[in-house]
Amino acid sequence: MSSIPVPAGTPVATPSATALKLRATLDALLPVLAALLLTVLLFSLAVALAGFNPLEVWGLIVRGGFGDAFAWQNTLQRAAPLLLTGLAVALPAQAGRVIIGNEGALVLGGLAAAAVGSALAAAGPVVVWPAMALAGMAAGGVWIGIVGWLREAREVNETISSLLMSFIAIALFNQCVETVLRDPASLNKPSTKPLPDELLLPPLPGLDVHWGLALGLLAALAAWVVMRFTPLGLALRVAGGNARTALGVGLPVRALTIGACAAGGACAGLAGAVEVGAVHGAANASLIAGYGYSGILIAFAARFSPAGVVPVAILVGGIAASGSLLQRRLGLPDASVTVLLGIAFVALIGCETLRGRSFFSKGGRHG
Repeated sequence: MSSIPVPAGTPVATPSATALKLRATLDALLPVLAALLLTVLLFSLAVALAGFNPLEVWGLIVRGGFGDAFAWQNTLQRAAPLLLTGLAVALPAQAGRVIIGNEGALVLGGLAAAAVGSALAAAGPVVVWPAMALAGMAAGGVWIGIVGWLREAREVNETISSLLMSFIAIALFNQCVETVLRDPASLNKPSTKPLPDELLLPPLPGLDVHWGLALGLLAALAAWVVMRFTPLGLALRVAGGNARTALGVGLPVRALTIGACAAGGACAGLAGAVEVGAVHGAANASLIAGYGYSGILIAFAARFSPAGVVPVAILVGGIAASGSLLQRRLGLPDASVTVLLGIAFVALIGCETLRGRSFFSKGGRHG
């Protein structure tokens, strides 16, 4: 049966602003939801092939990360450095730069904080804690700032150079820990001189979580405010979106890009300083825990939004916290959660091909 022709000149109903906004939100969320579904399916298949019940595994992951107060505190403890390393990737991305080598900035930040803490130990916590934080931020900021400068001055790809710089930073860290900064008492595990007990950061009031969580939340809030409500944030978005347009309107693109990279590196360096001051008490190999690389997944999943980094970091922290429970209850290796996060990252990158397609708009484009 043929359709009735619509007379010429008949007004076409246009969707409301709310409907358009809802459709745009659904289109924006589609890649993340597709990646989440693909991750669940692939990881479930992997554990099933290994002889385990996927439903039981997922139940233990949820219980281990978010099941009770103890699980939540463990999750937040792990999420604390992830907040900062997620920002370390998200901030340069605002200027259009993809930095993946923040593990090096983190370990150098921890090394600098340990050296400053040992040198100023007699000055007391009021002096030592800010000095350690500033030393860590300076070390990380300079290291990743160099990556930004190489991009702007010599057109060196920042993704590759940041990864190579990370390897150099780790080698430099190991060399210092094993030679000039080594504590003679650290025999089997080379380490810097441990901080006195009174210089270790106390936990947050009422929680068994160190102050790195509060610092990460404050940094994320400050970055969100800057990006959303200030001229600097607008300038960064313009420079990251179209450098030629930014230059055309007189924006200092080079300074903005290098500054964004340095700010990201400073966040990673601060994460290293907090890990030394609150968790390890010294700089040693335990500091190389992969937090910088996990920050890549967090920033990509959050679409490089400083505010979005917070819930994603908590989710990743919860998954990481569940590893020990999986090992105790099912005999799965603790590295299983690393496999899960790896699958999530690959799925997320793959599903980014869906971004920009209008699946929820009537008559919208699909290619």
